[in-house]
Amino acid sequence: MSLHDDAVLVLKAYEGQPELRQTYLDHLSAHPDGMWKACEAGHLTASALVIDPERERVLLTLHKKLNMWLQMGGHCEPGDATVAAAALREAEEESGVAGLALLAGGPVRLDRHPIPAPCHWHLDVQYAALAPAGAVEAISDESLDLRWFGYDEVAQVADESVVRLLEATRAQL
Repeated sequence: MSLHDDAVLVLKAYEGQPELRQTYLDHLSAHPDGMWKACEAGHLTASALVIDPERERVLLTLHKKLNMWLQMGGHCEPGDATVAAAALREAEEESGVAGLALLAGGPVRLDRHPIPAPCHWHLDVQYAALAPAGAVEAISDESLDLRWFGYDEVAQVADESVVRLLEATRAQL
């Protein structure tokens, strides 16, 4: 099964955000290359909010290009077998934490946001991942900083999309 086909199945199974989910499905139907960064009409991305083992904090990255505190995530790559695998790979690469485990049940939410040209949209499929006990983070080349934030601190440092992701994640914990 291709990554494109996996994304369609994941989105069809996702029960939340019906209008946005349909936007994603319509995009993939209209753009066979809609999984890839080269698709200038927009493309799917995969991300994961990393939660500490005690389920009291989240690890955010200070994104180098955007200078914003965000969850870990990025573009799908040809080696990714599934959208979930892409989210997990991105989370491990950007956090430096090995052994992350995605929460069961598939994506936590979807987030569509504009990005600078030449592409127009990121259609982010957002997951949540639990860090193992003793997890040690390491800053990647894509980040200016990594920091653990208590749930009540996130709204003070991150934008509404991260706050919504945290709220949806906490509802699944």
